[in-house]
Amino acid sequence: MRGNQKLFGAVFLAVATVGVWLLWLGWDTEYTVDPETSSTSGPYEPWQVIGCVLTLVLLAALAGTRLSPWLVAPVMTIAFTVAWSWQAASTDDSGLWAVGGFLVLVGMAAGSTVVSLAGRRIGRALASRNR
Repeated sequence: MRGNQKLFGAVFLAVATVGVWLLWLGWDTEYTVDPETSSTSGPYEPWQVIGCVLTLVLLAALAGTRLSPWLVAPVMTIAFTVAWSWQAASTDDSGLWAVGGFLVLVGMAAGSTVVSLAGRRIGRALASRNR
């Protein structure tokens, strides 16, 4: 793959990754307070997180078939972590968003690396089978 194609692929992947964040998590900033226990939860519902993770898995797997997993993992990790941290930092007065941001960073790095490597391997196996 040429340099321009890699650059375009990386930019497209970064935009798509931020788009996944916006689609599933970026719009929800409301916390829920249980009237009986006064406990606070949120801002995300479990279905949002599950949908976000599944979409990111699909994106990483598909990107791994076209781009190097060593490009896919850092692009997705940085794009998603920056998007998540930007919103979290702007709505958190306690400073604990940094802990969440670190956990998002580690999870994205591990997940996008494993999934893009698997996508690359499966893509190559299918390509060699079709020859």
